[in-house]
Amino acid sequence: MTLRLNPARRAAMRQIGRYGLGAAALFSTFHASAATRPDVIRIGVAQPATGTPPTFAGSSLSIAHAKGWFEEAFKPAGTKVEWFFFKGAGPAVNEALTNRQLDFALQGDLPSIVARAAGLKTRLVLATGVRSNIYIGVPPDSPLKSVADLRGKRVSLFKGTNMHLPALRLLEANGLSDKDLRLLNLDTAGYLAALSTRDIDAAIGAMDILRLRDKGAVRILYTSKNQSPIYTRQSHVLVTEEFSTRYPEATQQFVKTAVEAARWASDESHREEVLRTWARAGTPYEHWKEDFDGEPLRVRINPNFDPFLVSRYKDASEQAFRFRLSRARFDVDQWIDQRYLRAALDDLRLQSYWPIYQPNGKILGA
Repeated sequence: MTLRLNPARRAAMRQIGRYGLGAAALFSTFHASAATRPDVIRIGVAQPATGTPPTFAGSSLSIAHAKGWFEEAFKPAGTKVEWFFFKGAGPAVNEALTNRQLDFALQGDLPSIVARAAGLKTRLVLATGVRSNIYIGVPPDSPLKSVADLRGKRVSLFKGTNMHLPALRLLEANGLSDKDLRLLNLDTAGYLAALSTRDIDAAIGAMDILRLRDKGAVRILYTSKNQSPIYTRQSHVLVTEEFSTRYPEATQQFVKTAVEAARWASDESHREEVLRTWARAGTPYEHWKEDFDGEPLRVRINPNFDPFLVSRYKDASEQAFRFRLSRARFDVDQWIDQRYLRAALDDLRLQSYWPIYQPNGKILGA
């Protein structure tokens, strides 16, 4: 697939930066606190890690972790970098953030929205792990043929994660709500086991379901791959307001390093290495290859909060409130802090490297 850009992207980039200060203004705020550097930066990841050393997958941040790029970036300042991984996914990260145990977090949209609506002071600083596909698996001999056939069935969903809202959107598009299903809250290990033993009729999950498909234990009823991106999962990196206010220079260095990692990981010449690095976390290389097949890396490994992603987060925030998953509405535009990303893109001369998407999910000029 060839990415086609047109002059409209310049206007879009201006829109992206509309709510942030320019790079010069941002750097001027560093002056007062330049001598203040954190002793440690604590990064939370809303997924478990596997192996020795611990490894996770699916984003440019995982590549930076595998290569030690954050540790390298902060070594001159004498700042230690610590990583924390959460089997309980986004909700567990929220608990750690609430207890002031993290400074940055890689997390999905819904759990962050729930926490922000509850008053947790965070700012989103860049996107990572966007447009991740969802899959629905059923037993191979299941009579179910479509999403609409899930009515009245026992269906698992890892609630409170970034799987939750795309699943509800998909159900709604097929004339269903969560109340039309016997919905069970199961994590990844739980739904894979329940599918294998036929204790559920279907599971809404990630590419982990492909493992059971390869064993002949599951048939794929639906995948968001090659479908509308509104049914995909979105993730980001956030920073606590306490940390970014106290350490703006360290925050900028973190974002710049993350953008550099995204640039490296989205280079097509690195596709094989990226997918094989992710495979070390447990999901087979063949499944990563299948999931990413036909998509430029710059689509999925893209740090920009472009008009598409901002609209996704606004919709997700409204949906979360409508479905009573969050307590209140809030200003998403103010929550997404573009200043650090814009400064990093300017500094690295990457303003035009990644594609910019319209709210409807189509690339500008397509």
